Amino acid sequence: MLHHPLLCASRTATQSTLCAFVFSGTGNVLPGRNSLAGNFGLKFSKQMSGSKLNYSQTREGFKLRTTNANANAYGHAQEEVLKEEAIEVVENRPSWETSPGQAFPLGVSQVDNGINFAIFSQHATAVTLCLLLPERGSIDTLDGGMIELALDPHSNKTGDIWHICIEDLPRSNVLYGYQIDGPQDWGTGHRFDRSIVLVDPYAKLIEGRRYFGDISRKLSKFLGTYDFDSLPFDWGENYNLPNIAEKDLVIYEMNVRAFTMDESSELDNNIRGSYLGVIEKVTSVLSLGITVQYGVSMIPHLLELGINAVELLPIFEFDEMELQRRPNPRDHMINTWGYSTINFFAPMSRYASAGGGPANASQELKQMVKALHSAGIEVILDVVYNHTNEADDPNPYTTSFRGIDNKVYYMLDDKGQLLNFSGCGNTLNCNHPVVMDLILDSLRHWVTEYHVDGFRFDLASILCRGTDGSPLNAPPLIRAIAKDAVLSRCKIIAEPWDCGGLYLVGSFPNWDRWAEWNGKYRDDIRKFIKGDSGMKGSFATRVSGSSDLYRVNKRRPYHGINFVIAHDGFSLRDLVSYNFKHNEANGEGGNDGCNDNFSWNCGFEGETDDASIRALRSRQMKNFHLALMISQGTPMMLMGDEYGHTRYGNNNSYGHDSAINFFLWDQLDARKGDHFRFFSNAIKYRHAHKTLSHENFLSENEITWHEDNWDNYESKFLAFTLHDKSGGDIYLAFNAHDYFLKALLPTPPTKRKWFRVVDTNLQSPDDIVLDGVPGIGETYSIAPYSSILLEAKF
Repeated sequence: MLHHPLLCASRTATQSTLCAFVFSGTGNVLPGRNSLAGNFGLKFSKQMSGSKLNYSQTREGFKLRTTNANANAYGHAQEEVLKEEAIEVVENRPSWETSPGQAFPLGVSQVDNGINFAIFSQHATAVTLCLLLPERGSIDTLDGGMIELALDPHSNKTGDIWHICIEDLPRSNVLYGYQIDGPQDWGTGHRFDRSIVLVDPYAKLIEGRRYFGDISRKLSKFLGTYDFDSLPFDWGENYNLPNIAEKDLVIYEMNVRAFTMDESSELDNNIRGSYLGVIEKVTSVLSLGITVQYGVSMIPHLLELGINAVELLPIFEFDEMELQRRPNPRDHMINTWGYSTINFFAPMSRYASAGGGPANASQELKQMVKALHSAGIEVILDVVYNHTNEADDPNPYTTSFRGIDNKVYYMLDDKGQLLNFSGCGNTLNCNHPVVMDLILDSLRHWVTEYHVDGFRFDLASILCRGTDGSPLNAPPLIRAIAKDAVLSRCKIIAEPWDCGGLYLVGSFPNWDRWAEWNGKYRDDIRKFIKGDSGMKGSFATRVSGSSDLYRVNKRRPYHGINFVIAHDGFSLRDLVSYNFKHNEANGEGGNDGCNDNFSWNCGFEGETDDASIRALRSRQMKNFHLALMISQGTPMMLMGDEYGHTRYGNNNSYGHDSAINFFLWDQLDARKGDHFRFFSNAIKYRHAHKTLSHENFLSENEITWHEDNWDNYESKFLAFTLHDKSGGDIYLAFNAHDYFLKALLPTPPTKRKWFRVVDTNLQSPDDIVLDGVPGIGETYSIAPYSSILLEAKF
């Protein structure tokens, strides 16, 4: 039995069994190397020489201990792992020197005398550091045995932080986790189970299965790892951050994997669906020893479209196979969106190319950010600090926080049960001081290490709740993020609602820094364009910057993130093709997903060959996009809408790792000359005309409403002129009636005439002509369900 001389000397024989040194697995021992990987079992006795650990080995084979969650009075689910037979091995083991270590920084750090490990747990009574030294580059031994070092609460604990420093430990490729024991009283909120090896919340890299969606390793465990061997990433001498003003942003919401995973991307299989896949014509992957040149240009597509910021769906480590860990109606699905975080510091390791693992994932993410920045495109991360992957009490998936200190990391009711404001079974206790520090440290890490430009906070209203779940007027975390020096250059965007009913659109605590997803913009624009009555006034308010929501203190129009479409809900094409969601493929009987889509199928549900319906749908998609691009505020569009992607009516497609979510490059090619051309030119027109992106809210001198009948409930027509100081006025009109309307045009500025730039009723290329088409008279006949844009030019 291995006893740690510093940490276990004062323990009883029973207590010291926490330090058992056990191995199993399927890997091989490297000849001539002190690798601890392999399919074998060992039993050690100790010889003490000061603080030196000298191991003598006995030959003994035995079964791996089974790692089962303890059953309890509540009858909660158990996790099972297979027992594996161990074999004998004869090999001398290295000796390590240890010291108590230090409490900060949390996580793993390299110090002068070794590798330091530090983890917080306020209520733990015992903490054991578990180490696994696998064969380099292999994850096959992940479920094998580990070296277990029990930490002495007298010498290895400072306050609520447990720590140890180990000399001569390898500087990379060590896997580690913790077993933590504590009170077993569920009624007071504890969920300790020392049989589970837990992920360090501050781990900077996470090892798990190497390939996304690998069904053969769907029960793969996850452990922390580190890399102190790699050289610092070379950002380049001429590297600069884009630093785009918020008012000038055009955001493109996208999924890293889905962007290039389809075969139509023409990328090599090793690159598809990876961070490197996003980069234009990858020329080298030095970390894997591969030299390659691949075809389709990804970043040039973004530049041709005209966007200047990407908002990436979650790229923190998540388990895409979590839905398949137990029998359930959704166990056929793969979580491809990633809103189920395991760790808040580690990049998604399976977005590395060629199954390269966590260290390569980190390097390749930096390559992607660098390439995007070089193209003038900012990188905003969609971050999920409102809940974790650990689910609920009936079906727990304990990987980290739950087993480390459930009472600290999660919101609980007065009976010790998890509160669920996220709709995912648990709610992170964001305004607890320890959790708040974790979140702030995580955000700073992504800014300093990966140079990201901002964050969109999923279900951000949860971040405005106190430790008991009640709403706070001045949430400490929200203020701290707004005031933090490291985060001061970042865009910070809230999704200002949660699943507990805390709807804060227009009233999110902001300190004049926070922007918001403008859900009211989405709803009002949808209703007006599809022809709902009584929406003209609301439509006018939204396209002019939502001053009713954001004209408070020093807030600006750009603090409203305008969007019609986002990842959850219908795609733009589905918005004009379906009246009802069609989510049967999700396994929940069509009961999941939002019912209030404010969509209109234009006369037929789903796909159709009817030319008139297809033409109307095309017109409506252009109407939505034009409205988005001429609105004051910050526009955001969804990946795939530039070619008219369909999910066939599924408005909650998180679990489909398929063409339902993949960007289809062949369809883009087919629509380049019409649909894509319109979308791209509308974005470019916005960039070229600052009248469409004012710094401040519009004054009476900057907009004229051509309307004297605001109270007409049945009116579905709106026209207005945006005035330019140099005389380049822009006239806009939207007709949501089902009949033609003849609009009397205002007199253009002196010496200028109206030029037609957009008429969504016309076929490509006449539907948008950036230089404008002359010959516009005093009136203009506007077709049903169409819109026009005229510009005053010499």
